[in-house]
Amino acid sequence: MEDYRFVLGKGKYVADVKLEGMKHVAVVASPHAHARIVSIDVSEALAVPGVIGIVTGEDIARDTVPLRQYIDVPGIEWRPLAYEEVRYAGEWVVAILADDRYIAEDAAELVKVEYEPLPFVIDPEKAMEPDAPVVHKGTSSNVVWQRKFVWGEVDQVFSSASHKVQARYRWNRNSTVPLETFGVVCKWDEGNRILDVWASIQMPQYAEQMASALKIPLNGVRVHYDVDVGGSYGVKRGIKHSVLTGYLARRFGVPTKFIEDRMENMRAGDMHGPDRIFEVEAAYDSDGIINGLKIRTIDDEGAYPGRSPLQMGKPVGAIVGAYKIKCVEYEGIAVVTNKTGQVAVRGFGQSPTNWIIEMTVNQIAKELGMDPVEIRQKNFIQPEEFPYEIPSGTKYDSGNYPVVLQKALDLANYEELIRWRDEARKQGRIVGIGIGTCIEPGGGNALFEPLLNPKNDKTTFPEGCQVKVDQYGKVVAQIGFSSSGQGHQTMVATILAEELGLERDDIRVIHSDSLTALPSQSPVASRMAIVLGGAVSGAAQRLKKRMLEIAAHNLQVPEEQLYWDLSTIRVKDEPERALTWKEIVDIAHLKYHKMPEGMDPGLQSQFVLEVPLGGVLPTPEGRVQMYPCYSFSAHIPVIEIDPVTGKIEFLKYFIADDCGTVINPDIVKGMVIGGVAHGIGVALYEHFTYDENGQMTAQTFMDYLMPSTMEVPHIELVKHCTPSPLTSLGQKGVGEGGYMSAPAAIVNAINDALEPYEHVMRHVPVRPQDVLEVITR
Repeated sequence: MEDYRFVLGKGKYVADVKLEGMKHVAVVASPHAHARIVSIDVSEALAVPGVIGIVTGEDIARDTVPLRQYIDVPGIEWRPLAYEEVRYAGEWVVAILADDRYIAEDAAELVKVEYEPLPFVIDPEKAMEPDAPVVHKGTSSNVVWQRKFVWGEVDQVFSSASHKVQARYRWNRNSTVPLETFGVVCKWDEGNRILDVWASIQMPQYAEQMASALKIPLNGVRVHYDVDVGGSYGVKRGIKHSVLTGYLARRFGVPTKFIEDRMENMRAGDMHGPDRIFEVEAAYDSDGIINGLKIRTIDDEGAYPGRSPLQMGKPVGAIVGAYKIKCVEYEGIAVVTNKTGQVAVRGFGQSPTNWIIEMTVNQIAKELGMDPVEIRQKNFIQPEEFPYEIPSGTKYDSGNYPVVLQKALDLANYEELIRWRDEARKQGRIVGIGIGTCIEPGGGNALFEPLLNPKNDKTTFPEGCQVKVDQYGKVVAQIGFSSSGQGHQTMVATILAEELGLERDDIRVIHSDSLTALPSQSPVASRMAIVLGGAVSGAAQRLKKRMLEIAAHNLQVPEEQLYWDLSTIRVKDEPERALTWKEIVDIAHLKYHKMPEGMDPGLQSQFVLEVPLGGVLPTPEGRVQMYPCYSFSAHIPVIEIDPVTGKIEFLKYFIADDCGTVINPDIVKGMVIGGVAHGIGVALYEHFTYDENGQMTAQTFMDYLMPSTMEVPHIELVKHCTPSPLTSLGQKGVGEGGYMSAPAAIVNAINDALEPYEHVMRHVPVRPQDVLEVITR
């Protein structure tokens, strides 16, 4: 339903928001990874014609509250502009407000900032050393969070294990790079004392954080959600941009727009993703049964933790992947360094953990001389065992992992593929087949927040929907968040049409604003089909109940003797006695004398759904129902390595995917394939690199490489459905699954190709020069 306006070029993005008298923002960025701000001279910049005003970190520190940190980090204050010290190259120091962006940028070049360079640290392991430079002078250590969880008899299992493997893995810093950078427009209405905000956002609690930082009552911030977002994949947070823009709009009394340029976005836009070092050990027996797992994770948060450490919490809810591993030890360590901050990239930290689990399973298979398919089949949770509780206390809702894998194998003609591979190797070709069988948690709740910070006892992550039938029988559904291309209007209209027996074109879905919206936590964690979909179904059922009451009153029969026949209500024993949709609508809106006594006129309903199985705090041991629904996919990529250039090329790519009941097949297919494209970038191309001086060396598309349509192969996809027993239609999440599985499957394919060279890649991205070093040594 969204596509019509996009095809016509009628989408409404933040850059399209033009207000009378609007001014524009540019920023001055730090050239240093760490330095004390000695002085700032803005006199020349202020003299530039068209400059409205200039603010510094001192102004921001005086007039606003520090931005929210989700873990307990005393001594660390995060603000839109640096105050007293800069802590990464690119950090914003000064903001200029001018008639247009060009004037603001010209004025920014005239600002004189004197710095005193300070010691800095880029490597997270070096940052943990006792004598490392501290990123924040108010702290004694760069380790801001550390906890070890032990679920089950780990020591006993490992001490008695007949076999053990261990390895170190490196998931290098990367992200998603949407077509649209972050943008925000703010307008302060002094007469009504309301801050109006238009932003390309995808984040929970956005209005709440704006209100808190700017010291405005929450009902004084109106976020307009009827803004199209040009891609997000989790990274459209922009809270520092928004607070800065709101501050400027209020202080100078003019509508204010701030649109990042691409370098600002990549260098300092708070859009980087997980940056992790893993140490993994597994205990298993001679038959390949994996009994125990130890994982130690060091996560580089950059200079300001924000929400990013919580990405080590989500994997707790899928810490054994698809396997019946009896016990787990999981240690997470969050470290600050002199880099730009992380945000919640697609999958919220689960994809790196899936990667190391799948790499470990393949390592065990290699040690035992076992096929990677066989070892998975031996260790899979079986369909009759669902709901299955993993050692960390989370129950997987449903699944049939053996069947999904078999569908992928059949699609790929796996046995023939193995024969082809072996024959190709005899001809001197470097080819490999990968396997990745990964879990996708969906329907996210907030329980990673109290898990990592017990001072936060939040246990709800709800979603609401309001449905109204107008006088002519048309339906309007209202949802309370911005969409980033996930097809939410289509999904909501499809569910309502199915529930109410209407045509989808009779339903309009609108995005409200934060002052009129029902509770929402935004489209994160593959939760909207699950939680919003459930809220839509709930609102439809309440509307149908109201219509049944009207019909029962007028047909003079009890409600239990009525049934829905598409959009008509009929008497079970006398189906010719009926009331049509239009007749009931007329009664509700125009014929009060035919309404049941005490019933209000009109037809409307609303429903706010709590995340299924939510509302319970983690135990002291860290056992928690992290997510309610668990999708599953099996990926089989086939790759070939060019022996001269080291280029890794896809020959085939097969996927079997299970996300429960599919609401819209086209959207699901797009989500899966888009996720694979993202995973290909992680596995082979994308890396935010830093040099020894703390400078980011991949801040343009010359150096930060991404897959194009030439690198993303044709993907053959087959579906399977194991409905969730927890959701309204059996649906599960799907927005992150392709990305959850692709890096694991791709690196396993590379390692299969390199098997004759007796080498295993244990990092991403794997670049051509990496494989050339192996095959030419």
